[in-house]
Amino acid sequence: MHTLEQELSVRLAGKGVFAPGPRPQDLAFRLQRAEDVAAVVAELCAMGLGLATLVATDESATSERDVKVRYIFEPTPPILGNTRPLPDIFVTLVASLDPARPELPSITAQVPAANWHEREAQDLFGIVFAGHPDPRPLVVHDGWPKGLFPLRKAFEARQRPPVEPAEEFPHLLVEGEGVLEVPVGPIHAGIIEPGHFRFSTVGESILNLEARLFYTHRGLEKRIEGLSIADAFYVAERICGVCSVSHGLGFCEAAEQIAGIAVPARARVLRTLALELERLYNHVGDIGNIAAGASYHYGTSAGARMKEALQQVGEQLTGNRFLRGLMVPGGVRLDLTPELSQTVSAVIGATAEALASLMERIENNPSVTDRLDTTGLLQAQDAIALGVTGVAARACGIDRDARRDHPHAGYASDLPVAVATETDGDVHARLNVRAAEARESMRLIRTLLEGVPSGPIFTPLPKTLPAWRTGLSAIESPRGAAIHWLRVDGAGRVDRYHLRSPSYANWPAVALAAQTSIIPDFPIVNKSFELCYSCTDR
Repeated sequence: MHTLEQELSVRLAGKGVFAPGPRPQDLAFRLQRAEDVAAVVAELCAMGLGLATLVATDESATSERDVKVRYIFEPTPPILGNTRPLPDIFVTLVASLDPARPELPSITAQVPAANWHEREAQDLFGIVFAGHPDPRPLVVHDGWPKGLFPLRKAFEARQRPPVEPAEEFPHLLVEGEGVLEVPVGPIHAGIIEPGHFRFSTVGESILNLEARLFYTHRGLEKRIEGLSIADAFYVAERICGVCSVSHGLGFCEAAEQIAGIAVPARARVLRTLALELERLYNHVGDIGNIAAGASYHYGTSAGARMKEALQQVGEQLTGNRFLRGLMVPGGVRLDLTPELSQTVSAVIGATAEALASLMERIENNPSVTDRLDTTGLLQAQDAIALGVTGVAARACGIDRDARRDHPHAGYASDLPVAVATETDGDVHARLNVRAAEARESMRLIRTLLEGVPSGPIFTPLPKTLPAWRTGLSAIESPRGAAIHWLRVDGAGRVDRYHLRSPSYANWPAVALAAQTSIIPDFPIVNKSFELCYSCTDR
């Protein structure tokens, strides 16, 4: 018996039974009584586990005919240093609910990372999380009919529900002498997606920020229902433009787990190469965006030049500037030629020189570093509580990276990843982590190009997939870990797919970091997280 399972058996005695997890090393625990969820979650947290994602499912098509909520936990690293490798394991806590009256105790008060997850399940499945401190709608916006839950199986995706009269969305009212509300958005001056930010300020100091997103919710998880794996992949790959490799790979690895196939070694290396190219072009572009927030226009241009050169290489490699068209379930569809390898190497060399020059100029420019230091502070304890991931977590001393902690693609012991961390938790720390990760990506790309194995690049999936099998993957995208949960139905088509993107996990931290800043510095704070609306809204 797994040592973690042994400890859980003692701690959770009498509260449920163990069941197989999605992967061989994973654990699942089915609660006997849904009302015990808070007590069981407390035990998991006491063992050093943190909430990775929450997946609600409508089981109308199964023999159980209920609604289930799956709380998926993973090991959480200690603050200020990971003294030992974290085990690659997920622990799924399963609660079964009456579909006519689905209700659970909220765990948000004890696990703040559950806040958005519970509110989303409330909106899309009609699950009531009793005692939730903020039960306002999250995904469905003004005018959506009450009592209509779009991820229930009975909801017909083609229907266009009538818009109901809606009151003004309730928001936190901050009162006091000199307090002023500053609404920003949802439509912005730049070419970005919509999001509404309501600042409560005294002078220039931000007292509170409420961010309201999901203006472009596309219903992609509903759209994928009933599709074949091959067709659903193309939707998953397009959830987010600048993370198309990460999200495409996450879906592929979950599907490959279900199918029980092994991807050829050459394909794994090419997938890893694409992941690192995606990370690199995002990071250098984001460094330029931070410079833009500080009005350092040379830095903006330098970042854009590096990003453009890398995206042009991506287009030569895959036919698409966003690296779409390479990944497919079972491997990759395009191979790497010697000529392309030389082109990638040349651009990596030029990028290394340009990045070193840019970072030197930033660090030697006091007017820039003054804008970055102590701006947008995020404390490590808050980051842990909110389940923050990626650069934002590592910049405040949390040593976590899915490439090492949940190895995927070609990451393994023979391709170790040096995880960069800082401890200050401010904009400058997030800038430095990005630069260090960009340098590490370039090292990894060089290593990969030197040792691409020969052999096939694709293993076909079987025509028939095992019924009701589940896949779970964690992919380190440029913004952090993306958690993909996939299940197929009795015909081998998608029954339920859920993505917890890193932006989804990190948006609440932006509002918290903003409270240590002034309004003119919010663009820098926002750019230092560089989150995505698209893969948050889905």
